[in-house]
Amino acid sequence: MRSLPWAVGERPEPRPRVVMITAHGSERTAVEAMKAGAWDYFAKPFEVDELVAVVRRAAEAGRLRAENERLASELHLSRSLVFASEAMSRVARLVRRVGPRDVTVLITGESGTGKERVAEAIVEASRRSDRPFVRFNCASLNPELAEAELFGHGRGAFTGAHRARPGLFREADGGTILLDEVGELDLSVQARLLRVLQDGEVRPVGADRPVRVDVRVLAATHRDLLRMVAEGKFREDLYYRLAVVTLHVPPLRERPEDVAVLTRHFLRKHAERFGLDRLDVPPGLVERLQAMPWPGNVRELENAVEMLVALSEDGRIDAGHLVGGAGPAPVLGLKERVDAFERGLVAEALRAARGNRSQAARLLGISRVTLYEKLKKHGLG
Repeated sequence: MRSLPWAVGERPEPRPRVVMITAHGSERTAVEAMKAGAWDYFAKPFEVDELVAVVRRAAEAGRLRAENERLASELHLSRSLVFASEAMSRVARLVRRVGPRDVTVLITGESGTGKERVAEAIVEASRRSDRPFVRFNCASLNPELAEAELFGHGRGAFTGAHRARPGLFREADGGTILLDEVGELDLSVQARLLRVLQDGEVRPVGADRPVRVDVRVLAATHRDLLRMVAEGKFREDLYYRLAVVTLHVPPLRERPEDVAVLTRHFLRKHAERFGLDRLDVPPGLVERLQAMPWPGNVRELENAVEMLVALSEDGRIDAGHLVGGAGPAPVLGLKERVDAFERGLVAEALRAARGNRSQAARLLGISRVTLYEKLKKHGLG
């Protein structure tokens, strides 16, 4: 008996429940039908009312499965994306749709908008969610080192290659790789990347033979890649390989409704990070944050909230640390920045030591006396 058809290796799309009806049935036939994917089995003759009841149960099971998949998808999204705006709701709907489908996705948007969080949401919604998720910043290395980092290299392949490395694509085999700032890749590396996307193979630097890999590619950039194509700075064929689906993450100024929910999220996150049981947030703080332009988008907003929490005293947020009202983004002097950084280090050491102050002092490389002074200075008890 043939199995119910769908492509080999492909995650099956929601499909109708199949009820098999036959006049030549046997127990063996029933077992084979169920193994092949039939939802239920009937041998003639049968009662019509009984068949109708089975069909109704099958339809309800299908509805419940679809609802469970939708709720699971929304749970995955909530782990990575925090939003209240319709603009981000549209992005979330596209993430839900494209996540389970094994296609290459290009994520665009200004710096700090949350492109990496969108990539994480896609991975969480994919059939590769339990497989490796590898990230690479394409702007972090020169072309030779970027090529070796992505595709691997043999021992002695270049100066300093004292041992062989598999490369990030092989580390991500079976899973997903995020190429962040993909517009920064050198043209020579772009050509190698194109071959990987076309052939599903990587050739380590200095190797004689390619190695097959099964990797889903996500790419992110704040650049206009089509303009770069027109200027000869980005390969057109690579662009269309990467942009099978394009998701654009809007800047924070176009979705001010998200500032409030993001602020609450970051307040909780950094209160926990700094070991604060409660926060006293002054009235009007959220409105003041909403009035700011945030050219650095979500990343800049989080930095500002982190600073406010780090500089709080006994959990009391002082909005006076924000400079500029609806004008420039928050600005801190050197002393305030150093104090905020130091408070974070002390709080993290205490948490890592589970409140043991002697252990926290050792982690920080300072004496117990110095630790007590810093705890008093920063209101950490």
